Amino acid sequence: MLSATAREAATRFGERAVLEHRGRALSYAALDLAADAVAAGMRRDGVGPGAVVAAVLPSGAEWLVLAVAADRIGAAFAPVSTHLSSVERGALIAGLDAGLVVCGPDLTDGLPLRAAVRVVDDGGLGEELSGPDSPSIEPVDGIDDLERVAMICFTSGTTGRARGATFRIRQLQAVSEIDLGDRRGNWGGGEHLLASTHFAHVGMALKLPWYLRTGSTLCVLDRWRADDALELVARHRMSTLGVVAPQLALMLRSTLMDELDLSCVERIIAGGAASPPALVTEARRRFGAGYSIRYSSTESGGVGLATAYDADDEEALATVGRPRPGIEVRVVRDDGDDAGADLGIGETGELQLRSPAMMDGYWLDVDATTEAFTGDGWLRTGDLAHHDDRGCIVLDGRRTDMFIRGGYNVFPSEVEAVLGQHPHVDAVAIVPRADDVLGEIGVAVVVAVDGSAPTLESLREFAAESLARHKLPEAIEFIDELPLTAGAKLDRAALRAGVDAATAPESAP
Repeated sequence: MLSATAREAATRFGERAVLEHRGRALSYAALDLAADAVAAGMRRDGVGPGAVVAAVLPSGAEWLVLAVAADRIGAAFAPVSTHLSSVERGALIAGLDAGLVVCGPDLTDGLPLRAAVRVVDDGGLGEELSGPDSPSIEPVDGIDDLERVAMICFTSGTTGRARGATFRIRQLQAVSEIDLGDRRGNWGGGEHLLASTHFAHVGMALKLPWYLRTGSTLCVLDRWRADDALELVARHRMSTLGVVAPQLALMLRSTLMDELDLSCVERIIAGGAASPPALVTEARRRFGAGYSIRYSSTESGGVGLATAYDADDEEALATVGRPRPGIEVRVVRDDGDDAGADLGIGETGELQLRSPAMMDGYWLDVDATTEAFTGDGWLRTGDLAHHDDRGCIVLDGRRTDMFIRGGYNVFPSEVEAVLGQHPHVDAVAIVPRADDVLGEIGVAVVVAVDGSAPTLESLREFAAESLARHKLPEAIEFIDELPLTAGAKLDRAALRAGVDAATAPESAP
């Protein structure tokens, strides 16, 4: 699907830029030609239909070329975020059984020794993989089979262990149809778009086909900064601003909000993390734009619920809206003898989704796939919610202990397993605390070894080699002993109440 869309887009849009990065532009025509060359090289090296091509590349031209080339030869594309630590990246690659791993020159650390690794340099459009000059690559047999696995998009899953959500061509088509709505049969109509997340994120990886179909230009920043993002928005007169909610909070704090002409912004789409009511109110006022909260997940294909751009305060500030066209939603009892029973208005239960866009399952993980779905095919979100009397969904919490820091999932047990090995830590628990910018941050509640309490900085340095930066604690509190429930399990509710009541924790620099 991605390959065919890129081919047609090259014909329709030619020298229009599909990507702008570091002052360089990649045209639609150049993307198609480079993908042909890389596809020919991979085919020459024995990588073909059914293989998995993994990418450990920064967002940019090489990433985009490889994604199209992999699809062109009928391989599944499995991008890994460069924001993860080398240990985390290596673990994901090890579980893929990939036929080829493509990475940048400074991203080889941690990769399994048995993996077939090829290194590509920035700016070369994957020329290290390219085959000899040849006519354009013709599609392989079955490349357009709706049941072919085309994308493996990584997510933290529901237990903290990273998993690859698997998507077939039919599911990528459904994502495009849901996102484009009435425009799904059209070509063109795109504009410059801000790439707010790494390309491996569900918000980019699964939506590339319709970005190309609309002739959009993706603007990439090596490191996301509010000032740089705002300057791009103003320069290219972007009418749609797609962001993770904490990014928007940082934009609103920038002095450029009052210095730049941002009247071009008509719509704000915010997902990946909770949008606090104060953020929605301020963003609508200062941008003079409609604001749509998006609720979804990697497993759901990046599509789910949304508030209306022109929603009144009751909907915009207190709910995550209604299911988008093509999405089914239900709230069911999540425990007891009648678990799975539909609940009425105002009754809290597990939020579940169903659509043709949701993942096929977790790559090479049958047990986790079984746990992710109900017997009748609904996706378990792990979130607790209820219907209000207008048909909107109100989130009430999470079944798991996972929290979201700046749009990224953090599982306390994963962080605790690392920090528990610190020589000055006797016991530790990670508890989320609300934050105005990031939504939530992790607080390390520590029982210290006698006479040698660790500092926050030492905890972060100790864990940095094993954990991504967003998983590291950003505050620390000390306690004599961790509270336990009657069943001798960690009482996270009591810990969270204590953290919420704390008035002056030590904060990360």
